[in-house]
Amino acid sequence: MFLRQLSQGLPTDGKVQKGPHNLRHTFGRRLRSARVPLETRRVLMHHVDGDVTVHYSPAELAELKEAVESITQIEQVTMLRAAVWNLRRCVNT
Repeated sequence: MFLRQLSQGLPTDGKVQKGPHNLRHTFGRRLRSARVPLETRRVLMHHVDGDVTVHYSPAELAELKEAVESITQIEQVTMLRAAVWNLRRCVNT
C-alpha cells in the first residue's frame, strides 16, 4: 500500500529506471516539498549523515526562487524594480 502510494506520479514511459533507489529519491523530494525539516527527513530515510539526505532531496526550482524573492522585497517592490525606479528618477531630474 505505502509503496503504491509513493510511486504514484512517477513516469511510466520506460525512460526512467524504477526500483527502490528511485523511490528513495521520490520519498526524499516529497518530504522536502512538504517542508519537513532536514533532521526529520534524515531520520525517516535512515541516514547518519545529513549530506546524504540532501543528495536525495535537493532544492526544487520553485523553492530556490521563493528563497531569493523572500530577500528581495522592499515595501512590496522588488530590488530590481526599485533600482529601475531610482534610475528613472535620476534621469528625469
